[in-house]
Amino acid sequence: MTGPRAAGPLVDAHHHVWDLSVRDQEWLSGAALAPLRRNFSLADLAPAARAAGVGATVLVQTVTAARETPEFLALAADSDLVAGVVGWTDLTRPDVADALAGLRELPGGRHLVGIRHQVQSEPDPAWLLRPDVRRGLAAVADEGLVYDLVVRPQQLAACAEAAASLPQLTVVLDHLGKPPIASGALEPWASAVRTLAARPNTVCKLSGMVTEADHRTWTVDDLRPYADTVLDAFGPDRLMFGSDWPVSTLAASYAEVLDAARLLTWELDTRERGEVFGGTARRVYGF
Repeated sequence: MTGPRAAGPLVDAHHHVWDLSVRDQEWLSGAALAPLRRNFSLADLAPAARAAGVGATVLVQTVTAARETPEFLALAADSDLVAGVVGWTDLTRPDVADALAGLRELPGGRHLVGIRHQVQSEPDPAWLLRPDVRRGLAAVADEGLVYDLVVRPQQLAACAEAAASLPQLTVVLDHLGKPPIASGALEPWASAVRTLAARPNTVCKLSGMVTEADHRTWTVDDLRPYADTVLDAFGPDRLMFGSDWPVSTLAASYAEVLDAARLLTWELDTRERGEVFGGTARRVYGF
């Protein structure tokens, strides 16, 4: 059963592509991720996205490699689907402001809308609070970009503190902060995500849920307590849909991910659904 549709073209605020002949994706290790160890391109995504009514997407970084972001910007420049790129640069480099400005000057540089780092892989749960990192985050804000957060629940406290210390920076939480959906546990994730949401400069992506659930047996009801938590904490004006394709294909098709998001937002009115499925992303990323 498919939930009610939002008016107008949809925005998929979070997906990836990679070409293993260009660059290895070292995180694709272990048997569980074996289906992802192949190339995924915009040409692969486009038919499913178009069939779902998606008119614009945000292409998000996958690895901490300096060359990936210029490649993504060039892809966006040649695409009628990708409206924005969330790239990567080393936030701790002394010349980070110059590095960000340089990315803007590249072919497709106008598509750069944000920066992301694999904070989830940092062993220090307070990595975001390091002085050199905070200086880099301030430079992201100064450049008019947003910062996407890919973190685990134990890192959410540092996210809230960083957001509070940099009110000029818009912070976007990817994948709800990766709650333990497969276990069914809500705490301490729910309390931590509400603390983050209390900061007005924070936004959340309704994304990545099916791969935090049991890949084979998940149902919409398994996802609902987590979706309800962020809907209540952030509200639809600070929530945006993302497919997390192709990672999501481990558990669901593109259409199934979108249908689940529609069912989870069933009770919203037309305007609110319009925010979740397009308005928030366009406003936050500045399409």
